[in-house]
Amino acid sequence: MRPVLHGDVSSAARVLLTVPQAQRERLCARMIAEAELADRHVAATGRLHPVYGNGALMAAARSRPLADEPSFSDTEYCRCFETVLRHLIRFQLNRPRS
Repeated sequence: MRPVLHGDVSSAARVLLTVPQAQRERLCARMIAEAELADRHVAATGRLHPVYGNGALMAAARSRPLADEPSFSDTEYCRCFETVLRHLIRFQLNRPRS
């Protein structure tokens, strides 16, 4: 997956806001996996992945509906943002190092 910036996390969190809480963990993991898949596709072919884009989490997230971005005074948005950060930490910890 390409380096993750604030906009990537925000986009993924906005996607999570559109689904019931019970679906958020699995959807978050799926978006990260899709970004990783797209990044590998770009590295292998030199072309964007036809569905998930350039390997950025934002591109994988934006293949789905996004909620309007609320402020951090919105508790559910904060929970979604935290979910994305937690999954990214897990992804980084489990990523093979070369």
